Amino acid sequence: MDNITFIAVASIFTAGITIMIGSVGPALGEGRAVAQALAAMAQQPDEANTITRTLFVGLAMVESTAIYCFVVSMILLFANPFWNYAVQHAGG
Repeated sequence: MDNITFIAVASIFTAGITIMIGSVGPALGEGRAVAQALAAMAQQPDEANTITRTLFVGLAMVESTAIYCFVVSMILLFANPFWNYAVQHAGG
């Protein structure tokens, strides 16, 4: 296996692992946050607006982790600096 093939395989594998870990973690966190918010609203219905507002801010922060993982995987697949370096040095 030459260097270009190795870099391609490593990039694809790393992008897949990044998406896998980057989507499972936030999904579990979001599920737990929603469950706790529903439990809090069931105990204190008068505070539902405050709990909902805080929940949405928290969900946006948790979701940003998944978005960052998606961006990293897209960089690995389509704008990989190692790939460009290997292609430049393989030709000459």
